[in-house]
Amino acid sequence: MSFDPLEEIKKLDNPPRFNFENIACYQCGSDASEKFLIGEDDLTGKEGRFLYVKCTECELVYQKPRLPITEIKEFYDSEYIAHRKKKDWGILTPLYEHAMNKHDREKDKLISKYITVNTETEVLDVGCAVGTFLLHLNKKYNCKIHGVDFKEDLSYPDFDKINFHEGLFYEQALPENSFDLITMWHFFEHDYDPNKSLEMAKKFLKPDGKLIIEIPKLDSLTFRLFKNKWPGIQAPQHTALYTKKSILNMLEKHDLVVEEYLPYGAFPPYFYIFTGTYFKILGKGLKLDKIIFPYFLFQLLLSPILFFQKKLNLSMQTVICKQK
Repeated sequence: MSFDPLEEIKKLDNPPRFNFENIACYQCGSDASEKFLIGEDDLTGKEGRFLYVKCTECELVYQKPRLPITEIKEFYDSEYIAHRKKKDWGILTPLYEHAMNKHDREKDKLISKYITVNTETEVLDVGCAVGTFLLHLNKKYNCKIHGVDFKEDLSYPDFDKINFHEGLFYEQALPENSFDLITMWHFFEHDYDPNKSLEMAKKFLKPDGKLIIEIPKLDSLTFRLFKNKWPGIQAPQHTALYTKKSILNMLEKHDLVVEEYLPYGAFPPYFYIFTGTYFKILGKGLKLDKIIFPYFLFQLLLSPILFFQKKLNLSMQTVICKQK
């Protein structure tokens, strides 16, 4: 008997309000697939169990069936980690703020290897959330900053400095050939139409512009350790889970030239080590106010290993590409 994702999802006892839609493979368009794993929203602990399949033609792993885009927004509320506002963490507030700012500094360090940012640089961050990366660049280089996110009511100090566009990236009426740099920091794995998004990125980039994509790496050490409790799954927000092979195939399909592939990213792999361990042992629902102290303590203890994180294939991957 052949595998039927629509029948399989019925076995997962999801809330009656969930309406699932069937889709074909993003990479090759095939409808043939096999069961890969069942994922949940372990970070916030929201209800729901979601099916990931592997395409039997090209091996892309993606969510099938999925919630319609009109129903996914409940999973991007104020508890979603990228949309959290500033908060007082008591005596640990400076440490927390340092860690958050370090993430943006790491992004800056990464892009600076491939593009010189100055006052004339036009930067578009897709899936910008509260915009801290863009604001960091603007403060340091006084560059022109633009952001896209489909979440309403985003707010953060100085957010009004961003030329912000609300809605889906592939529906934006942005000027063609206008951006020196387009970044997608953990956006692409959320995308409901990655093919359209890549075509739009090509359309909006200047002829010599760069597209930088960072995503979780399915063929990584942390996935092998945590399996269905791997933080990179984060269902149902993550619509696809990319290996090195599958992301490079997607880019090749859209005639994007890969300048460099990195088996790491700006996002700290320690977050996946800590949260994966938490989910595996304690279960769903990461309460930041409860775990912030042990989070930083164990990070300190693991620092000798994390010093070599760029060589250990821990959790992330980044692709720097351009148009042909």
